[in-house]
Amino acid sequence: MEDDAAPMGMGATNTDDRVWAALGLLNGVATEFKSSLDVHNGGVLLALPALLAVGLLKHTEKHFKLPSGYYQMDSLFLLLAFMALARLKSVEQLRYYPPGEWGKVLGLDRAPEVKTLREKLKILAKDGAPQLWSADLCKDWMAAAPDEANALYVDGHVRVYHGSKAHLPRHYVSRQKLCLRATADYWVNAMDGKPFFFVTKDIDPGLIDVLEKDIVPRLLAEVPRQPTEEELKQNPLLHRFTVIFDREGYSPALMRRLKEQSIACITYHKHPEVNWPEDEFSFQKVKLANGEEVELRLAERGTFLEGGPVWVREVRKLGSSGSHQTAVLATQYVSDLHWVVAHMSARWSQENFFRYMRQHYGLDRLLTYDVEAIPDTTKVVNPTWRDLDGQVRRCTGLLNRKQAEFGATTMKAPIEPAVVEDYERRKAALQREVEQMKEQLDDLKKKRKEVRRHIPLSQLPPEAKYNRLAADSKHFIDTIKMVAYRAETAMANTLREKLKREDDARALLVSIYKAHVDLLPDDKNGTLTVRLHHLANHCEDESARHLCAELTETETVFPGTKLRLVYELVSTQIP
Repeated sequence: MEDDAAPMGMGATNTDDRVWAALGLLNGVATEFKSSLDVHNGGVLLALPALLAVGLLKHTEKHFKLPSGYYQMDSLFLLLAFMALARLKSVEQLRYYPPGEWGKVLGLDRAPEVKTLREKLKILAKDGAPQLWSADLCKDWMAAAPDEANALYVDGHVRVYHGSKAHLPRHYVSRQKLCLRATADYWVNAMDGKPFFFVTKDIDPGLIDVLEKDIVPRLLAEVPRQPTEEELKQNPLLHRFTVIFDREGYSPALMRRLKEQSIACITYHKHPEVNWPEDEFSFQKVKLANGEEVELRLAERGTFLEGGPVWVREVRKLGSSGSHQTAVLATQYVSDLHWVVAHMSARWSQENFFRYMRQHYGLDRLLTYDVEAIPDTTKVVNPTWRDLDGQVRRCTGLLNRKQAEFGATTMKAPIEPAVVEDYERRKAALQREVEQMKEQLDDLKKKRKEVRRHIPLSQLPPEAKYNRLAADSKHFIDTIKMVAYRAETAMANTLREKLKREDDARALLVSIYKAHVDLLPDDKNGTLTVRLHHLANHCEDESARHLCAELTETETVFPGTKLRLVYELVSTQIP
């Protein structure tokens, strides 16, 4: 085969340009397509119009620079996005695929080796460039969909670390019900799960702190169509936008502070009172985020939270059993009851996003094993305070159980002198134990109060100090995956127009991305025809044909060429 016979390695047939590049005399080889049949994973080319529309190559020249070499920056960005869509969950997996096949997809003789790709990534992901690029993309996404940016979902995702190089703090991982060494990412998503941006915290201060110090200031600057100061003065009930989060962010004081900034929030009630009377609930139809209409039993009251203090709307949904009530709190006073319920119910779209990204895009995969020092001024929990707090919690639990035992100890009939004597003796012994434990608890609380809860990292002993995983490369790849996910979502919406079962759209796209294609360039007419091979059945073929027609109408030009992309499905069944 041609790839095997290449003089400079598997697939490296463009010898002259590679020599010039090695001498530093070539700044990126030109993209050139040749007629090719049965290109493996060529189906990812169907995602190119969506990737470009989402902004894969936007702002790249502004934030990234590459030294002279064989591969252009656009080719690297396209390769990384195509790898994500083809479900190559790490850069390492590229070494197990024919480089010449990926080269045909990119219009090159071969794709870069893993070592070369890692070197290029290290150059691109430095000096905070990925964060700046991600921020510009987020602004574009919000400006293009201001209605989606009006209600934003915030939740944390824990990335577990199983290595030994980095010494990371422990986080509680709910999906494994364990405390493991990990890094916390806080994501901001739209109602349908599409991501806007994320914030990485190596030492996790909690959702409330991150929301106030990192997320809200950014949203205030970037969310479009916010009411003017004059409009907010005229109508105090107006809000700039709404943030939605789970019980981890429950805080009446936070609600009050957000309300003072004209920011609405919706969350679950962490400490609901007794159940409301059943006759207070009424059947109401609610349209959910996916367009489905459901009938729910709902009730609403105004509630005063003393911890704020703040007045909120409390909405409750009665379960089918008639006994369970789900309580939701909102400082969103303008929209109706149905809007609040629908948006709180859609919070699961973010949980589904995390699960999908872990399974399909390798969200938790490490890109590099490099570690970095954490600034010494970073605040961490004082180990002495943590030990005392643990003792307080254990002592409180023991005291509660002992008090319950004291209350449950009663004198049973018949009342005889021996029974009375035994009862008084047991009661007296329990009372002494309770009093001793109260004194012990008070002493522990006093000691805990005298110790600072947070201290700078520099004050920790050397063996207890934390470091962190290299953050820039991970942020860069995760931004590529965000772009890929958004592009896949747009394509899935197009496929759902033809599918009977809408849930099959993403599974069908995975099949398309991994499918073989024929590449037929026509320089005379300025077209590059991407001919998709047949899929599993007639239904999938019809949906793919519809997708090809829609993509062709976009008249997308392959980056670095003058070739307009034409998509089609092979006209005859291949035996």
